[in-house]
Amino acid sequence: MITLHHVPQSRSMRVLWLLGELDLPFQVVSHGFDKSLRDPEYLSVSPAGRVPSLEIDGERMFESLAIVHYLCERFAQAPLYQGPGDIDRMAWLVWVEFAETISQHAANLTQQHIALREDHMRSATVMQIEAKRIEKCYSAIEARLSTPVENRDYLLTGGFSAADVCTGQAVYMARHFAPIEPFPELSAWYARITERPAFQASLPQEGAGRIFAKEFYPAWES
Repeated sequence: MITLHHVPQSRSMRVLWLLGELDLPFQVVSHGFDKSLRDPEYLSVSPAGRVPSLEIDGERMFESLAIVHYLCERFAQAPLYQGPGDIDRMAWLVWVEFAETISQHAANLTQQHIALREDHMRSATVMQIEAKRIEKCYSAIEARLSTPVENRDYLLTGGFSAADVCTGQAVYMARHFAPIEPFPELSAWYARITERPAFQASLPQEGAGRIFAKEFYPAWES
């Protein structure tokens, strides 16, 4: 049995989505976005006290993109996974890893808007810069999706892949801080991938804890 340790609306969501796409049997252990991740019992699974972590075949691993690589290498086929020698291998690596670029900017804004609870703790400059950096990431995705090739519905020419899962989940988080509507190709792609049942199943369930209490956080609130 595969066990995923998960906090809703965190990077573990990308692993949850991928597990759904792989149609594997698994169970989810949900955690709060709080100090419970520092409990000794959980630190035995994830030494840095972070999610996601994965228990599989008696082994434990952490770091979301490492988990994505492992699950794809073991269970996925093309086009979901593009392995060594596959035609889309280079693009698959680039766009799976690009998710972390977006996620880091979103994480910095999550820190500013949510973890720092008082206005005097926040930096308007940091918030505005990070929101602009997210927009730069959107521009990169927009350029990729605007490439004049046949069937550019997804990030890879071969079709929907883990690159769309990882980058799409990062955009899901980033949308709380920078709107995607000014980017038409990105918006159409995002609408397309988020219709998938596995994405819908990765969203917070009714009554579950959430990181984001609001749909959108402006670059500065006073």
